[in-house]
This record gives sequence, structure tokens and C-alpha cells, in this order.
Amino acid sequence: MPNKLTRLTLGLMLAALAGIGLGACKILPTPSAQGGDSANNSAFNPDGKVEEIWASKVIPYLQQKAGPFAEVHAQAKADQAAAGAKYGNPKKQANSPWTFAVRVEGKIVAANTQSRAGTIDVDVDGDGTADARVQIGPAMRGTALRDSLDFVQFNDFTNQIDFAQFGKAFNAYADKTVLSKLPREALEGRTAKVLGAYTIESGQDLPLVTPAEAEIGPKP
Repeated sequence: MPNKLTRLTLGLMLAALAGIGLGACKILPTPSAQGGDSANNSAFNPDGKVEEIWASKVIPYLQQKAGPFAEVHAQAKADQAAAGAKYGNPKKQANSPWTFAVRVEGKIVAANTQSRAGTIDVDVDGDGTADARVQIGPAMRGTALRDSLDFVQFNDFTNQIDFAQFGKAFNAYADKTVLSKLPREALEGRTAKVLGAYTIESGQDLPLVTPAEAEIGPKP
């Protein structure tokens, strides 16, 4: 009996010690569970990528591809595919709308600077009415600058989120480097000179141009 009692006592003590040991342990997540996905996502820096290619690729491409707004828009209304092949990105996804690189030059006939989504309406043919609406930020709609580039393709990106962020980064960089420096007062009657891109959208009052370069002349 004493041997049996000794063995029983020893077994109970070992079980108790094991229970204490387990209670003192913490289950730690593996590195992949802690944020492997977010680490991969953070590797893509859309703002840095846009800054890297802006002067070396984006501006030269737009300067070479863009046509006068009146010419591009007339052709786009007649044959979007033909205009897109000449003034835009012929490698675009088949279900995406055509986007056109343009030069807009003319007189500002109206301005909206009260909203964060600021715009100027520009008369390019001298008839006194607006032909194009140019975004001057700081908030800007769409991804026309990204979509006009034939060296930027959706399949080059890991996912749709990265592609969307890249499109927004073009607008943010244009605002930081160009549009934020434009005057905001007494714009009507001044001249505007813009290099940018636009997409034809249904129900749109005026073509909405997103600038990559923009100048506003002095007060008349």
C-alpha cells in the first residue's frame, strides 16, 4: 500500500505542476498571422512610384500624345476608339472607357473655388461659352491621368486596391506639385493653359479634364 500511495501522490504532484506550466504559457501568433498580408501591401508605395515616373515618363508621354482639345473632342464624339488609339491608351482593358490626352488653351469663363473639388471652365474656341471643365483641386475625381498612360496596365498590379491607389496618387501628386500653386482669386477672364487627360462620361455637362501641367495667366 505505501508504494501505491507514493505512486499516487507523485502522479498528482506531476499533474499539478503540468497544469501550472500550461497556465503560465501564452499562445503567440505566428509572424504571418500578425500581418503578413499588411506587410506585403505596405511594400507598394503608390505616391513614391508616381513621383519616380512623373518627370521621366508621365509628362513626356502626355506631351507627345496630347492633341488640342477641340480636335480631340470632335474626333472622340465621332469615333471614340479611333480617338483613343491616337490620343490615349490603346492597351486599355476592353470594358474600360476611353481616356484622351489633351491640351486645353483658352479663356476662363467660370470658376468654382469654394469647394475642395475646385474647377475652372475654359472657352477654347472664343465663342464665350465653356468647352471644358478643368479640375484644380485639391480634391479631384477620377483616374484619367493613370488611364491615359499606355505603360500602366491593370495586370501589372497585385490587386485592384493597389491599382486604385495608384490612380489616386497621380491626382495627389498633380495637386501637390502643380495645382496648389495656382491662383484662386479673380480667375474669370484670365487665360488657362493645361496639359492633361479626360474620360468621356455619360450625363456629363462638360468634359472633365485632370491636369498634369497647368498655367493661369495674369489678370486682364
